[in-house]
Amino acid sequence: MKYELPKLNYNYNALEPYIDELTMTIHHTKHHAAYVNNLNAALEKYPELQDRNLEDLLVSLDSLPVDIKAAVRNNGGGHYNHSIFWSVMVPDSTGKPSGELAEKINERFGNLEQFKELFGKAAISRFGSGWAWLVISKEGLLEIVSTANQDNPISEGHKPLLGLDVWEHAYYLKYQNKRPDYINEWWNVVNWEEVSNRYNSLK
Repeated sequence: MKYELPKLNYNYNALEPYIDELTMTIHHTKHHAAYVNNLNAALEKYPELQDRNLEDLLVSLDSLPVDIKAAVRNNGGGHYNHSIFWSVMVPDSTGKPSGELAEKINERFGNLEQFKELFGKAAISRFGSGWAWLVISKEGLLEIVSTANQDNPISEGHKPLLGLDVWEHAYYLKYQNKRPDYINEWWNVVNWEEVSNRYNSLK
């Protein structure tokens, strides 16, 4: 089974003015596609691994053959991270979570604005390339974590609900070095319905 680049549920220009069409096009068709292609290439000589679920590969990196471990970590992680990233964005965002997820965010972080502030700090303070995440921790609590490069919290036993890509290729054409501006504007396209669905299925 070869991994495939997932189709987006919206057009490349649908998230404007917050994320521009050119960035979305390059990000999806070049960066994400490269992760998929490199992952498939890494698994070519190990047919017994090709039918394993990507999540299974990422949670058991230490069990992989040494010669492909880094490639699966980087490219499998890139494929997995971006697949989540595209799904948690939407052109017509509700602007806030609802239901049990909203209750848990308020319970854990005080309110939505305080959650956004803490999440933003995790995203801004990630040195170099990486991601900020809202996860269900190993202890079953909502937590904000940050990962380097294309690592995913699933490798640490967490369940990712919401992820923000802070690699420069995700925002540099529009925001240049102003990562905080990108983070602030990104909240306008968060697909809270999908995040709630992920919470309900993973809790």
